[in-house]
Amino acid sequence: MPALVVLTEQLLSPVPGGTGRYTRELAAALAATAPDGWSVRGVTARHRDLTSAKIPGVLGPHALALPRRALTLGWEYGLPLWPGGDIVHAPTPLAPPARRRRGLVVTVHDTVPFTHPETLTPRGAAWHRKVIRRATATADAVIVPTQAVADDLARHAPGQAPVHVIGHGVTAAEPTPVEGLPSGYVLAIGTVEPRKGLDTLVAAMAGVPRDLVVVGPQGWGEVDLTALADRHGLPRARLRVLGRVTDGELAAVLRGAAVLAAPSRAEGFGLPVLEAMAAGVPVVHSDAPALVEVAGGAGITARRDDPADLARALTEVLDRPDLAADLVARGRSRAATFTWTGAAEAVWRLHVDWWANSRREGS
Repeated sequence: MPALVVLTEQLLSPVPGGTGRYTRELAAALAATAPDGWSVRGVTARHRDLTSAKIPGVLGPHALALPRRALTLGWEYGLPLWPGGDIVHAPTPLAPPARRRRGLVVTVHDTVPFTHPETLTPRGAAWHRKVIRRATATADAVIVPTQAVADDLARHAPGQAPVHVIGHGVTAAEPTPVEGLPSGYVLAIGTVEPRKGLDTLVAAMAGVPRDLVVVGPQGWGEVDLTALADRHGLPRARLRVLGRVTDGELAAVLRGAAVLAAPSRAEGFGLPVLEAMAAGVPVVHSDAPALVEVAGGAGITARRDDPADLARALTEVLDRPDLAADLVARGRSRAATFTWTGAAEAVWRLHVDWWANSRREGS
């Protein structure tokens, strides 16, 4: 029976982020849509507790012999430690070296290490550039979430691996009440780190008479939202930082938002934009190409790193109910075209085609 191994290590990262959500949702959808005779198994590095990497329908998780840091270094330098299975899907660029007669598909979420390296740690940017270039040179296929990423890969990391654009989906969850939320607030979702442009948003909000609610774990870069609020004149009483929340709590927070702000400097997809549109929340996003692509004209665009233009766009949505209603309608229609089932089926076509071709070549 052919086996697909999905590397679920990102779920055990201190800050899983959007790539963690992608890993979990795609793996679950792959298990739910598996062709007859196929199995799907999760594999991680060695950890004391693998609970966070358990996914409904996915076998395992199975832990490899090496802990995360050693496994990362080993694969970076070409250690031939295959995680099992006939085909490996790496939902992030953390992937083993390609192996003869074994399939390898790697998802590359963005090209930030090439286009905006200053928004990552120097070590992180260098590591990602190295493993992304190896993926495009040696993997059997590379998946990217948007055409914007595909175009950037062609410029910065061209290789022989075919590149396929397969978008994300929307996670449906029952709302779990969150106490103490203000009314009609501006919402931002994402890891609190330099790339997300939250400094621009805080500066913009000083001139927008609404509360700002921020959802997401603290990432690298020591972005201090309270200090930014003090610096830009946003009263602390109008800033609410929720940190990491459950899917149910996120659904509730989305339900209460008047508008989602996505001011990122760079993205590969921008899942919060899609989730907000699906929830009936109008969206204001930056002019980062991937966000423009995902929104598909169903949001309002503001220039990156321009607080005045972001304030203008937010105020336009907040002050014009007719515009907000139109954005909601267009956003729902746009979001309906993205599903995890559809993504999984597209990914399965790659795996099954590789398997069929490999059997023909081996016969």
